[in-house]
Amino acid sequence: MKKTRSIVALILLAAVTVLLTYTALFGFGPNASGSVRNIHTGLDLSGGVSITYQTVEANPSQEDLDDTIWKLQQRVEQYSTESQVYQQGTNRICVEIPGVSDANAILEELGKPGALEFQDEEGNVVMEGTAIADAEGLTYTNNTTGLREYVVSLTLTPEASSEWATITAENLNKRIAIVYDGQVVSAPYVRSVITGGQCQIEGMADLDEAKELAAYIRIGSLSLELEEIYSNVVGASLGQEALSTSLKAGIIGIILVMLFMILVYRVSGIAAAWALYLFALLDLLLINAFEVTLTLPGIAGVILTIGMAVDANVIIYARVREELFAGRSLLGTLQEGFKKAFSAIFDSNITTLIAAAVLYVLGTGSIRGFAVTLALGIVLSMFSSLVISRIISYSLYGCGIRKVGAYTKVKDHRMFNFVDKRKLLFAIAIVLILLAPIGMIYDNATIGKTMNYGLDFVGGTSTTVDFGEEKTLEQLETEVKPIVSNVTGDTDITFQQVTGSTQVVIKTNELSQEQRKQLDEDLVAAYPAIEKDNIQTENISSTISGEMRVNAVRAVIIAVICMLLYIWLRFRNIRFASSAIIALIHDLCVVLAFYCWFKLSVNSSFIAVMLTILGYSINATIVIFDRIRENLKIMAGTDLKTIVNASISQTLTRSIYSNLTTFITIFVLFILGVPSIRDFSLPIIIGLIAGAFSSIFVTGNLWYVFSRKKYETGTRKK
Repeated sequence: MKKTRSIVALILLAAVTVLLTYTALFGFGPNASGSVRNIHTGLDLSGGVSITYQTVEANPSQEDLDDTIWKLQQRVEQYSTESQVYQQGTNRICVEIPGVSDANAILEELGKPGALEFQDEEGNVVMEGTAIADAEGLTYTNNTTGLREYVVSLTLTPEASSEWATITAENLNKRIAIVYDGQVVSAPYVRSVITGGQCQIEGMADLDEAKELAAYIRIGSLSLELEEIYSNVVGASLGQEALSTSLKAGIIGIILVMLFMILVYRVSGIAAAWALYLFALLDLLLINAFEVTLTLPGIAGVILTIGMAVDANVIIYARVREELFAGRSLLGTLQEGFKKAFSAIFDSNITTLIAAAVLYVLGTGSIRGFAVTLALGIVLSMFSSLVISRIISYSLYGCGIRKVGAYTKVKDHRMFNFVDKRKLLFAIAIVLILLAPIGMIYDNATIGKTMNYGLDFVGGTSTTVDFGEEKTLEQLETEVKPIVSNVTGDTDITFQQVTGSTQVVIKTNELSQEQRKQLDEDLVAAYPAIEKDNIQTENISSTISGEMRVNAVRAVIIAVICMLLYIWLRFRNIRFASSAIIALIHDLCVVLAFYCWFKLSVNSSFIAVMLTILGYSINATIVIFDRIRENLKIMAGTDLKTIVNASISQTLTRSIYSNLTTFITIFVLFILGVPSIRDFSLPIIIGLIAGAFSSIFVTGNLWYVFSRKKYETGTRKK
């Protein structure tokens, strides 16, 4: 690049950096506030609205309750993917929606979950609302008239599709009324026989009317009719301190990583640090623009993509160092570094992006939130490393910074013999894997369940206490939590303040009658202002329902299969794919064993941790496999052991640096975070260590064992 052009490029990039920084912190306009302040946060970080419904039927079946909870969960996710629906007592359902503060507005929009029926012109019920799987208000342009029209698109359940075809055939050119709570909300004509389970209601005046009717239909398809008992605004379960410390930890972590990159890669490190800073700004802006609700799993997704953004730059500049050692010119070195790093960056990021897509499509709740932040971050990390970092590097070179010593200290790779140590390394890996099932068996024998499942998974007891004075979340954590923990024998305790009152909802594991009585007495003894007779206690179900757990497991399994298929297709060798998946299973088992042996509570943060490891562990493996694939051509005729040892050794610095930079970010979060944040970050640290071990010591050796016989017989694939 010419010097003038390079200077202009750097000035323009600096201006963009300043503009993005100002937008993120302050925003524009008379009532503007920065994007960082406008990010939607979940119940755990900022609270929201809590609505309690009771079934009209006095003694509903558990099957109908479960079905209603599941369907209502789908309805409230229109407000936030982090909304929670769970059972309270025997005939109540609680809905918690984060990021909102007007309970009346939510009730008005959500409506009363009543009974829905479809009736013919003679008043006969031809179909119940439970036959509707989904309803959505849409707008489209009529190709004939050119006018915009508004419709409600209906999707029937598979069982109801054939029945609906018969009903519409019998009522052709007649009206079928949609009756909600005894009132006709719409009575469209049947213009044709409807097959396939898809149909539309036409004639809506505008999109708002279409959406309102769709909401009535969706809510009315619940198995049980519900009536609202009460609603209130609840505070955060983790508190503002959790959000502020997480943000502070993130800033400190990024600064430390930027300094590390500059120290190691010098001028190239400046390019990497600048690109990383722009990545962080763009990520925050997009999270705000897409109105992503940020919770603990969302924070995990952000942290993971920061690690991947750093990883991409490490791959590039480690390549630059290698090219310099090979004796290339500095400009040629930069060009080759970006060129040769592309395949590893592309494959590792696309593999993780596939997993994110599967998790979003098949997952629910916090899993979707994680998938969205992960997908946004992946796209941005590729852009920042392959485009922004390249522009900065070339511009710095064009400005005259051309001394090799200013970029890196050139040194050859030391060759390590990993393959000959494979039996010992495999033995260690097998022991680490077996710790998970052994730990689950031990837990089942000692505590009666395979893991220490928390409130989110198995439910518990909700105790509402009026302290007579407002209590901050910090006071509840330091003063009240020890009292409750002494009774429950467990630290998995959640506090929610009822905004505008002195009431606090305390959620614990399920308490016996004796424990409930003891807790009441201990609280009254510590706080005389509490009226014992006003303490309300009810059992609550898990916020992560059985269907959500099944969907989560299904999503993870399918994501792993898709990752395997992609690696197989890209590397054209099933041995690469199988080795990568075995190493991934190793990493997940190590984290699972950590939860078992240290009796950590398995809650929603557990899902975030496992998904983080799933997304991150595959990266280092892909980089090593990319190098093996390259060396198979470059080192043709060399024995396989030497090729594998060389490939792992050549990428060793990258593996160490990449894990170290991600470790720095998580470790700062662990040091500065509140207890719940520490419980979330510590298992991720264990997963990072496990991932570093498997990628360096296991994956290459596995591929060698799987491939040795084929290569020794001379059938090596060209």
